[in-house]
Amino acid sequence: MDDLKRMALFAEIARAGSLSAAARRLHISTSAVSQQLRILEEAFGVILVRRSNRKLSLTDAGARFAAHCREMVEVAERAREQLLLAKDTPSGELRISLPLGLARYVTPSLAPLLARHPSLKLRLEADDGLVDLIDERIDLALRAGRLEDSSWVAQPLCQVLLGLCAAPDYLKKAGRPKVPDDLRAHEWLGVVADGRSMAFDLQGPSGVNRPVQVTPRSSSNNQVTLHQMCAAGLGIARCILPDVEDDLRLGRLEVLLPEWRLSPLQLWAVTPRRSGQPAKVRHAIDAIRTHLRHQPGISA
Repeated sequence: MDDLKRMALFAEIARAGSLSAAARRLHISTSAVSQQLRILEEAFGVILVRRSNRKLSLTDAGARFAAHCREMVEVAERAREQLLLAKDTPSGELRISLPLGLARYVTPSLAPLLARHPSLKLRLEADDGLVDLIDERIDLALRAGRLEDSSWVAQPLCQVLLGLCAAPDYLKKAGRPKVPDDLRAHEWLGVVADGRSMAFDLQGPSGVNRPVQVTPRSSSNNQVTLHQMCAAGLGIARCILPDVEDDLRLGRLEVLLPEWRLSPLQLWAVTPRRSGQPAKVRHAIDAIRTHLRHQPGISA
């Protein structure tokens, strides 16, 4: 049994790339990881890793052994998940990855679920960057917009209204656009890399579709900061309307070209491809979907 635990530990060492990183993931000391690795090597009489002051690399034997250890851990995880599926009571740790701006909606949606199930724990990883669900052991990821092809399973959650917004101070300085063609003369904000243009379509009152392409002068890596930049008067931004509801109500932002509409933003619940989902994931998706669809500016 101890050998099986050390094999699981070695799989984590190989995945993390260092003893210290594996120790952090396993919540034990680096010296304990090193000791268990040494016992494993001595027990089998094989050197599994080459160590230096700065890095760790697997020997050929270590690489082959790590692959089998990972398979062992995956089989054990599937066995554990099947036990969880056998009962319909959410339990264990629920790890959710989501964009920073969604945290304000997801946290209250899961509060009743946590209250009903004391054995359920929650870990929210709020990050606008994409994470690997398998490497980070994520049970559920919330994603927005168009998804890239992958082996993950995506379920639609809801659609969120978008609008073109700007601060009154910016409009006083730059003028108010009256038709879509006026937008090209303005300063733009975007969640894109520097220098990259962004394109979107505006749908007019008579059904006409008008493509717009602009290059942001300023950008951010997350939507919350983008909204703050827009309210500060730095330019025009495509805003998630529920997120800027207070700014619109208090007059810090205005919606431009209200007779023209942007396509809504699709939100998805993304999970690793598995034969079935644990109760904690199924209940969480249902709770999040129900809560989101009752919020202003969000629809099924």
